[in-house]
Amino acid sequence: MPIYQAPIRDYQFILSELLNIYQYQELAGFDEVDPELVDAILQGVADFTTDIMLPLNAVGDHQGCQLVDGKVITPDGFKDAYKQYVENGWATLTCDPEYGGQGLPEVVGTFATEMKTATNMAFAMYPGLTHGAYSAIHVHGSDALKQKYLAKLVSGEWTGTMNLTESHAGTDLALLRTKAKPLANDTFAISGEKIFISSGDHDLAENIIHLVLARLPDAPEGVKGISLFAVPKYLVNADGTLGAANSLAATGLEHKMGIHGNSTCVMLFDNAVGELVGAPHQGLRAMFTMMNQARLGVGIQGLGVSDIAYQNALFYAKDRVQGRALSGVKEADKAADPILVHGDVRRMLLSQKSFNEGTRALMGQQALWLDQAEREADPVKAKQASALAALFTPIVKGFVTDQGFKACVDAQQVYGGHGYINEWGMEQFVRDIRIAMIYEGTNGVQALDLVGRKLLADKGATLQVWSEMVKQFIGLHSTNEQMKPFIAGLMDAAGDLERATGYIAKHAANNPDLVGAASMAYMQLFGISALAWMWARIAATALTALEKGTDEASFYQAKLKTATFYMSYWVSQTRSLRKQIETSSEHIVAFDEADF
Repeated sequence: MPIYQAPIRDYQFILSELLNIYQYQELAGFDEVDPELVDAILQGVADFTTDIMLPLNAVGDHQGCQLVDGKVITPDGFKDAYKQYVENGWATLTCDPEYGGQGLPEVVGTFATEMKTATNMAFAMYPGLTHGAYSAIHVHGSDALKQKYLAKLVSGEWTGTMNLTESHAGTDLALLRTKAKPLANDTFAISGEKIFISSGDHDLAENIIHLVLARLPDAPEGVKGISLFAVPKYLVNADGTLGAANSLAATGLEHKMGIHGNSTCVMLFDNAVGELVGAPHQGLRAMFTMMNQARLGVGIQGLGVSDIAYQNALFYAKDRVQGRALSGVKEADKAADPILVHGDVRRMLLSQKSFNEGTRALMGQQALWLDQAEREADPVKAKQASALAALFTPIVKGFVTDQGFKACVDAQQVYGGHGYINEWGMEQFVRDIRIAMIYEGTNGVQALDLVGRKLLADKGATLQVWSEMVKQFIGLHSTNEQMKPFIAGLMDAAGDLERATGYIAKHAANNPDLVGAASMAYMQLFGISALAWMWARIAATALTALEKGTDEASFYQAKLKTATFYMSYWVSQTRSLRKQIETSSEHIVAFDEADF
């Protein structure tokens, strides 16, 4: 079975030193957290995920879910594990205390989610989707709807789903056909079929609240005619008890490449009773609350699975002996040296390590922006934080899952032939995380969103806000001799990003198709630049700790070494990505269909 060590020390570094979240006492709920409380919570999650969730990861992969007599049965051990999960209160961490939540900042909950997805991605999806449903109802639902559903969703006694996709309409939600017919008492009859519904049915909880996109009879065409409905598996009586089964069912389970422990269902709604979430024809706005929550979660999946794959690859590289180092024998008492001595093995591992640690810091920053957007009393500061989080959402979802998948493939490669064998667990990581590049908006869609909506739509205003933050950081540290290699790397990345941005802005008006042709390379360029910003900040924080004196000098020195590697290895790619945008985008657009 794969091993896992929760990166608690890295969480402490990010929360207490890099982001210093305990300085934000003015943010609602932040005054109630301190390092001791956060450490205890994260350690509790670490124990649960390592002891309970990790052993079930291979079980879920081997057994998968089963559809028996119209009901989904989850793999052995999942039901008991979920019961413990609920009883331990892990579902309540970041939810509103009014409905039984603990009210912790998202920046803390993000790292709890990383541990869950690292140890058992398929299992973690059940509460993950539930949290998204909670968020949509919490933000957009009526008071009656909140009272009806939120406490049970917060506790985890009930779970939630999101029902968007139909067989004829994937990303293009304007094409959806599911109908909503008005009934009495502000209820609606929902009819239609949805596919690819994660956690669509299971035996973990007594009720499942489906959030379903559908059209009212008077709906205008296109996305402006979509409404969102809460449709329970079992109807809920006035006193909160469960009533009759609703007229909906899982009619099939998708046969998938990975995440076998999660039930991906075809859902049929046949005049199922539902209630409107938000205003009529405003369902997409409400659903995006859930989707943006999910996109952060998917990015965390990319990080979590990448990190557990790296941990196992590193352990294997230290243990597996094969060949001798090119510079001479390193361990004469053994028949061969550990494969960690080989340059290409070290390259793959360092690429993974620097990506994981930089991404973890970026995830923390993204979650902090989300906290500020929701909890900041100053509307100007809240608006800026919200805009920055929106700008970085495609990076968090698209870039992170792209590179997280590649990191898992590299980790598998470290094992050689053993990486291809099921018993070692590496090939499951590769299969499981592959979906992260596809669902919640494919990464091509994320890239197009980054360039088309987040960059061009506001004429680069939010990008300029972030660019000013980068420039201020560079100015603050430019005279520090120890910071020069990190500042130089950051300047190189930021310079290439600025030039690529200018190229796209210049040509987009006259050649709109160029936006799509350049968007993927631009997202990768932006992502590498964002991590360069994080690594420069990490380096500055580590240097400060060393200057003050610490009994953990090796921890901070390792951060500096990893930052140096990132600036030399990853940042060198920004130049080629910028050149790719400038030289190939027009050729992609100009290629005739007949020439393919």
